[in-house]
Amino acid sequence: MSRTSVELAPFSTFVSNPSTQSLRDVLHEGPPQNETTIATEPASKEDVSKGTTAVVIASVTCVTAVSTLLAGLVTVGLPTMAKDVNLDPSLLLWPVSIYALTCGCTLLILGSVTDVVGSRIMYLIGCLLQSAFTLACGLSRTGTQLIVFRALAGVAISFCLPSAVSIITSTFPEGKRRNIAFASMGGGQPIGFSLGLTLGGVLSDSIGWRWGFYIAAIINTVIFGLAVYGLPRNIDSQEPITWTRLSSDIDWIGALISSASLAMLSYAFASITGNASNIRHAPTLLTLLTSLALIPLFIFWVGRQERLHRPAIIPNSLWRNRTFTSICLAVFLTWGAFNAVESMLTLFFQYVQRISPIQTSIRFLPAPVSGALSNIVMGLVVHRVRADWAVAAGTAIACVSPLLMALADPAWSYWAVEFVAVLLSPVGADVLFTISNLLITSVFPAKTQALAGGVFNTVAQIGKSVGLATSAVVASSVTARAGFVEEGERPRALMVGYRATFWYCFGLCLATLLVALVGLRKIGRVGVKRE
Repeated sequence: MSRTSVELAPFSTFVSNPSTQSLRDVLHEGPPQNETTIATEPASKEDVSKGTTAVVIASVTCVTAVSTLLAGLVTVGLPTMAKDVNLDPSLLLWPVSIYALTCGCTLLILGSVTDVVGSRIMYLIGCLLQSAFTLACGLSRTGTQLIVFRALAGVAISFCLPSAVSIITSTFPEGKRRNIAFASMGGGQPIGFSLGLTLGGVLSDSIGWRWGFYIAAIINTVIFGLAVYGLPRNIDSQEPITWTRLSSDIDWIGALISSASLAMLSYAFASITGNASNIRHAPTLLTLLTSLALIPLFIFWVGRQERLHRPAIIPNSLWRNRTFTSICLAVFLTWGAFNAVESMLTLFFQYVQRISPIQTSIRFLPAPVSGALSNIVMGLVVHRVRADWAVAAGTAIACVSPLLMALADPAWSYWAVEFVAVLLSPVGADVLFTISNLLITSVFPAKTQALAGGVFNTVAQIGKSVGLATSAVVASSVTARAGFVEEGERPRALMVGYRATFWYCFGLCLATLLVALVGLRKIGRVGVKRE
């Protein structure tokens, strides 16, 4: 049996067959030779109390919800914020982009550190830092201060996201409670973002956008107190934290190469998102090419680490696993399409239909409802249905959203098209969140679950950046060629570009559907409790 077949076939068998006792039994082989083998559940992991279950689920759900709430708040309130802090027009999008940039380029390295230091302590540090930097954003008096504190808040959430995944897998055995925990964590994202959009509009038109950051900081501090009190203290390794472990158990060079590449890639895409013509500027082009040049270097390095049986941050052998590669590609495409559709809907409401921020916020209210329902359903049934069918069904439903907006007329009633588009937009991402986390954490060994969470969130973050940048390029280039020159024709010109972008997002959704049908075929059920 070749190495490739060892990595592909057992994963499908192991996930879909609930009676399988261990991967080693399936392979009829001896002890695993490297750490890319799928880890089985520790024998010592028993049922936890209902109180602990409630605290863990509430904590990881709320911390992701607060993060996306701030993203929604900044998205809607940015024009008002920029005016109050005298933000230079050339830096208008940076309070949004810098958060994604610093978060995306620190997830892998902090995920690796979490697996050595411990998920509980890293999670608590992240909660505390996020509270402090969120409060600082509300207290900012200059545009530079706002950008800097948003950047630091992006690093803070990178402490929380990988450690939250590790906390879930360390606390709950495979089965219903782990499924519900991941589904709840996923549900916090669309709910938080939509509530942030609503708060951003309401506060900007009333007591002020700063109160959005103050409220978020208060909520996050409550989460920190809840986590200190209720998170299990025995979920981390009891090995002492030493400099030797920190230096030998982490692929620092691989982490630095990947972080540098992601940082430059995110910067380049953020620059393109602000102005598509920036792609022709030397600094942006050089940054983009350098980030792409680091990818072969990263592949060479982790391949070397694997051959020498040393820690590799993302072993090359994982990409030969069809299921792992397919689920990462699906996450990349889905988050790119979802983020682009949400952003284009915001611009459509405000610049084409010419409605106020608060009215825009109200129009997004169906999204958290459908997001919550999607995650509740997935948490309850994910272990009962085939994963490829679930992803395909969720993606097919999400395809309807950009398709409707591509066909929509701005003069039509909100209830005729836009309501349905907003309602269905989060379904694909929410369905995929639960399944992809269950699959990706199954691929990584038990002692690197935080890194697994870092991989998922990094792929999603890159997808968001690429999706938003490419959709912005499509919209601006099509609008520029529309030929409308009169000021009163501006909404019509913008709509031509937005319509092209919605068709582009529809194409991304169809590509995700193809990945689900081909790359994830016959993988069976996930989240099934194993004896």
